[in-house]
Amino acid sequence: MSTPAPREHVGFPYRGVAEYVSGTLAFIHTALAAGQPVLVAVPSAKLEILRDCLGSHAARVRFTDLTVAGRNPGRILPGVLLAFADGFPGRRTAIVAEPLWPGRGLMEYPACVAHEALVNLAFTDRDTAVLCPCDAANLDPHMVSDALRTHPELLLRGERRPSPAYADPRQTALSCHPPLPAPPPHAATMRYDAVHDLAGLRAFVTGHATTAGLKPDRRDTLADIVSDLATGTLTRTGAPGAVSVWPERDLVVCQLRDAGQFADPLPPAAPALLAAHLHCDLVRLHARPGATTVRLHMAVHD
Repeated sequence: MSTPAPREHVGFPYRGVAEYVSGTLAFIHTALAAGQPVLVAVPSAKLEILRDCLGSHAARVRFTDLTVAGRNPGRILPGVLLAFADGFPGRRTAIVAEPLWPGRGLMEYPACVAHEALVNLAFTDRDTAVLCPCDAANLDPHMVSDALRTHPELLLRGERRPSPAYADPRQTALSCHPPLPAPPPHAATMRYDAVHDLAGLRAFVTGHATTAGLKPDRRDTLADIVSDLATGTLTRTGAPGAVSVWPERDLVVCQLRDAGQFADPLPPAAPALLAAHLHCDLVRLHARPGATTVRLHMAVHD
């Protein structure tokens, strides 16, 4: 069976600002000339460069700062790219998306690779061209290699060509979710085993998140997500689970571990997981037969 691929998902390993501008502007101008809606979703510094270079054409482009909208890489696909493409039904769209940049946290990196792999699945049946710049001069070589295996096509020296390293996107995405380390010794843990435990579960999460400094609105959002995830697995399996909460630098981390299985753990997937990706700053997940671990990260200062 052939490896799934969208109509156009092009990796662009560039070196230097001049090559970056040349490659992205050619892509954008081609789309604009064809009357296509265009989204540029890149880090803020690159966004301003492209906006300036586009001049009067910038008014026809939607710009999104991915250092904000894509702080959680798992949020980019459902909350940015698909939201844009699905806003123009029946029309071909074009997207420039740069989810990885120098300085991205190492903990976020596997989620960036998973995101790029999942683009291939999400856009298979959508008439969208996606160009993904990758700063080959300033990222580690293994990060550039990963970009080659998550994009079916590459833009190299102004020419498109098939990527010889392109791999099955589902397997690539799943490989980015290895087993998670155990919660630290100072984590507070509560076990739950029935639906009537959910009120106590919410109170447990709310109390420890408040102690760790999470603002009330984000604390309540975290409690909602935990409650929805726990409800889903209790309803499906009736099996017990455990939730742990702990502070970690400027974050509150909340982990659920239970016997539930998602039909598809990859975003965008089950509604509760989708909500987690849209509202948390990072979601890490590991699933194996008989057990699923979901780890939610929320920044204290936001």
